[in-house]
Amino acid sequence: MEPRLVGPGPYRATRLWNEIIELFRAGMPLRKHRCHFKSYERCFKASEAVDCLHELLGSNQNFGPEVTRNQTVKLLKKFLKNHVIEDIKGRWGKEDFQDDGHLYRFPPSSPLKPYPKKPSCGKEVIKFPDWNEPKAGTSQEHIPVKSVTMNSEMWYKRHSIAIGEVPACKLVFRRELTQTNIEEIWKSMTLSQLQKILGLDSLDEVLDPKLVNSKHIVQNAYNVNKQGIVTLEDKSKELPHWILSAMKCLANWPSYSDLKQPTYSGFERDVFKTIVDYFGQMKEPLLTFHFFDVFVSVLGLLQKHSKAVEALQISCLLLPPENRKKLQLLVRMMMVQAFSRCILCSKDEMDLDELLAAKLVSFLMDNYQEILSVPSALKSSIEEHVVHLQRVQIKYAGADTDATFPPPSFCHQISTDEFEYQRATGSQEPLAALLEEIAMNKEISVKDKKKQLKQFQKSYPEVYRVRFPTPETEAVLFPEKNKQKPPILMWALKKPFQPFHRTRSFRM
Repeated sequence: MEPRLVGPGPYRATRLWNEIIELFRAGMPLRKHRCHFKSYERCFKASEAVDCLHELLGSNQNFGPEVTRNQTVKLLKKFLKNHVIEDIKGRWGKEDFQDDGHLYRFPPSSPLKPYPKKPSCGKEVIKFPDWNEPKAGTSQEHIPVKSVTMNSEMWYKRHSIAIGEVPACKLVFRRELTQTNIEEIWKSMTLSQLQKILGLDSLDEVLDPKLVNSKHIVQNAYNVNKQGIVTLEDKSKELPHWILSAMKCLANWPSYSDLKQPTYSGFERDVFKTIVDYFGQMKEPLLTFHFFDVFVSVLGLLQKHSKAVEALQISCLLLPPENRKKLQLLVRMMMVQAFSRCILCSKDEMDLDELLAAKLVSFLMDNYQEILSVPSALKSSIEEHVVHLQRVQIKYAGADTDATFPPPSFCHQISTDEFEYQRATGSQEPLAALLEEIAMNKEISVKDKKKQLKQFQKSYPEVYRVRFPTPETEAVLFPEKNKQKPPILMWALKKPFQPFHRTRSFRM
């Protein structure tokens, strides 16, 4: 089974989890091992599993070579807890996996996760004031108009560039936009641009628009200092002074020359631990639980550097200003392993969140100046749109929309490779789910199950090969039963009862 790039979209973390499990099950060598004078078939050592999975993750473009062996061990702990693997005695459910010589095996049941069914959020339609209607108390019919005497020369000048009749028209008086209107425009256009970059038909599966605060977007875009860091209106949400001082000290260590600071051996480690403890005790990560799926979707764009940067720029605009400021200050002096979880993690326990967070934070650190700056193109387009709405327009009879507005776009062009990937993944995932349902259905007989699996294999051989790469994996579904012969009863050997007959004896 070849690894494939899991692009942005809903349930990306679940798709990655299933992808890694399928690759691990297909690529992990299974052999016969001995333990305590007993032989075990089709199993593997813990250290062998670490070697295999570490190499698999390093060569997978969804994760990359920066995955460490320690992170691989942590993922295998998750595998053991979620019954992806079990020890040779069938025990699982705890994260007590170690990089040693203990023996493990794959269970017969499938460890793949079903795709969660999220409640439908419904597309939020932002309703703007109807600027085409005149203000209350005014009517175009009663606007005083100065009468003009039209002679032939004036008529010729006005109509010399026209061909045919001039259509009837009227002035459309725009209402003055309130701050709330402008904030809603920022929200609508920002989410629209994010959806376009991620290449999704809808953001509903990765984001609930009702949880996006339009005030946060505007404040993040305009309330910034010379260094590009957000300034907060509510000073009570600022970082404590002692944390700011500690971060400044560590960021400039060892050139930080403050005579008031102690200089004992190990001082910088104590300062670092203080900062780690402060951010580690937060109830919610800086990127918030609500936006977890959005940032995980952005990970699918890391192969396209400019798109990934733009997507993260816009996603970070959605954050609460206090979270954005903490993130801006933190990335200047942080280590990935120490702070990745306080930046991104799921509210629900996720099995790949540590690997995903480390990958996103590494990219964030390498490009933080671009990512945590306000996207100038988006800002300019929104400001131009606001000016356009405030401008007096000429509306011709029979025209429902302004001539200067571009028509709405409902789709965008994609490359041939992206089309082939979407066609493959879009059809294979439902088929894989159907195959899994057949394999795990305990209500049908073994004969019917074998018949249905054979029909599926004939119709969709590629999907079937992914789930059952070897005959052994298929045979696990149908464990052989030991047929014991019935004990031979003594009475079964005896002849039927016959009456006693006296015979003559021949004497010699």
